[in-house]
Amino acid sequence: MRGHTVWSAPAFAAATALLLLSACDGLMPVASDRSSGASVFPKPDRPVAKVVSTQFSNEDARDQRNEAKVVMDLADLRAGMTVADIGAGEGYYTVRLAERVGGDGRVLAQDISREALDRLGRRVERERLENISIKFGDADHPQLPPDSFDRIFMVHMYHEVTDPYAFLWNTWPSLNSDGQIVVVESDTAVGRHGLPHRLLFCEFEAVGYVLVEYTERPDIKGYFARFQRGSKRTPPEAIKVCEAG
Repeated sequence: MRGHTVWSAPAFAAATALLLLSACDGLMPVASDRSSGASVFPKPDRPVAKVVSTQFSNEDARDQRNEAKVVMDLADLRAGMTVADIGAGEGYYTVRLAERVGGDGRVLAQDISREALDRLGRRVERERLENISIKFGDADHPQLPPDSFDRIFMVHMYHEVTDPYAFLWNTWPSLNSDGQIVVVESDTAVGRHGLPHRLLFCEFEAVGYVLVEYTERPDIKGYFARFQRGSKRTPPEAIKVCEAG
């Protein structure tokens, strides 16, 4: 497998059991002052959609249009890769990612909803999905291990991230040298459940990411985009806020 991964097989199994029980390891964001409530990162110049559900659509409907297969094919996801499913919710992508990467691959499912992770944890145990681990994250920090992931998936969730610049900045170290972030969003007006693609591009580029691919895909109810790290991550105080208007 490309890049460096933090899990050996025994260590991963032990970590899975622990994370399913606790869903949180107490890590804190690296670039914010929680004690004072201050942050070095700017806020977005747009309303952030509220989380109304941990499930974008029912699984049968999504499978009927082959959504997960289309997205995984576009992402060039292969057996043996290590991936993260951010905003995993009920686990629609998590379980399908696990099947695609196989026994030699790893999937880390992350969410900021403990209730969703509890339900996902029970599903993982019930279906005996041994290559999945579960992680509780923060709104401004996904709390992912560094230098670990070939792909990080953000499917129909980025528009709900309340601190997108901090979130993207704190996600940067978790990618391995060839890693990419995969985003699926609906190209809707600002403030609704989706995000105009040009605003998405701007926010990623403001942090230092480079757009690799973009395609409109009505069959997945939105567009597909993937990004990789550029030559340098923008210092938090130098991030320029993208204008939503």
